[in-house]
Amino acid sequence: MRLVAEGLSCRRGARLLFEGLDLDLPAGRALVVTGPNGTGKSSLLRLLAGLASPAAGTVRLEGAAEPDDFGTEVHYLGHLDAHKASLTARESLGFWRAMLGRPALTVEDALETVGLGGLGGLPVAVLSAGQKRRLALARLLVAERPLWLLDEPTTALDASAQLLFAGLARAHVNKGGLIVAATHAPLDLGPSDTLDLGARRPSNPVAA
Repeated sequence: MRLVAEGLSCRRGARLLFEGLDLDLPAGRALVVTGPNGTGKSSLLRLLAGLASPAAGTVRLEGAAEPDDFGTEVHYLGHLDAHKASLTARESLGFWRAMLGRPALTVEDALETVGLGGLGGLPVAVLSAGQKRRLALARLLVAERPLWLLDEPTTALDASAQLLFAGLARAHVNKGGLIVAATHAPLDLGPSDTLDLGARRPSNPVAA
């Protein structure tokens, strides 16, 4: 597969965050998106995920059944961990596994992989911030989707969990997956390129 974006422009209200952005990300490669707060890192991920519409430009995933409508090919991991506090870790992950379709690891295997083995029966509400982030990462493992869009994926993770995440990310890339990750922290994702949105600030950001 190949993620292609052509001429992407993004506005937040009257403010132009970026314009004329082209991307060409082949299978087996990652893109690390950097830049100061407010330059559009999270907004770019939402455009690529189909959660928002660009002011201009197009996005497609070549090789997908529907290249211009490829939501079922995407894992989107945002700032929020997207787990209901009243459910147990096992129940929450089981919900996502059933909802996302194309199952991969079992719930128990995914929990074990991210270091939450034995904690599946605990309510999400009692987990620490780092454990909740691990649980969010486990969502990437229970359903097979080639494109991972990750917004600050290592937030709240300790050093060991960051290494665990890096291993999972590299394994995904090595088997032909694609990753676009927005971050302020260094990420070891395997073969990768960097996009600095801070260097692409429009000269007239409030132009009509």
